[in-house]
Amino acid sequence: MRILVLNGSPKQKSDTFRLTEAFLDGMRRAGEHEITVVNVIEKAVAPCMGCFGCWQRGDGHCVMDDDQNAILDEYRSADLVIWSFPLYCYGMPSHLKAVLDRTIPLLKMNMTEEADGAVRHEALVDFSKLRTLVICGCGFPDWDGNFDSLRMMCARCFRQYRIVCVPEAPMLNVPAAGVVAEPLLERFRLAGEEYSRGLDLSEETVAALETPMIPKQTYIDMVNGK
Repeated sequence: MRILVLNGSPKQKSDTFRLTEAFLDGMRRAGEHEITVVNVIEKAVAPCMGCFGCWQRGDGHCVMDDDQNAILDEYRSADLVIWSFPLYCYGMPSHLKAVLDRTIPLLKMNMTEEADGAVRHEALVDFSKLRTLVICGCGFPDWDGNFDSLRMMCARCFRQYRIVCVPEAPMLNVPAAGVVAEPLLERFRLAGEEYSRGLDLSEETVAALETPMIPKQTYIDMVNGK
């Protein structure tokens, strides 16, 4: 399987990417995969200008000649795209959102109304076999309300996708928290094995991955230095 990982963390020591690395380790344990990791913060990807020049050309590339076109080439050839990033203001970090915004060269201007009533642009290329996995960590102590807008965006932007949202992610880089962080990382490794075998995750697996590592009030007290 050809896997493209879009690492949206701006930090070299990323909480969320530790989860993604564990997931990839599990995938490797279960099968052979060609994995390409793009650290988006290191790339020159300008904001979309909304010129629609890509739709006029129709060649699957953006008219702005920066690093995005190489990312689009990788995207087009992938079987699985993993978007890995920390939650920023209830969504993607801006540099990663620019990558998502500029995937429109892979679409056509033509629109279709689908069975669920949603109106979407037609794909320029065949994405029927493309799968998407979103792994997002945040510094809040729980799930409630924090990932809702992200889930809505993913539902519109992706097909055959699965989203995993993990609270208390900063604990993953706190050595003293290893006693609770390592079991979560192992669950991600096992999830990677599951995905490698079946190209999806069960609802039970996702629920286990999204379960906070420690109680809410304990986490809040720790963050507040109590």
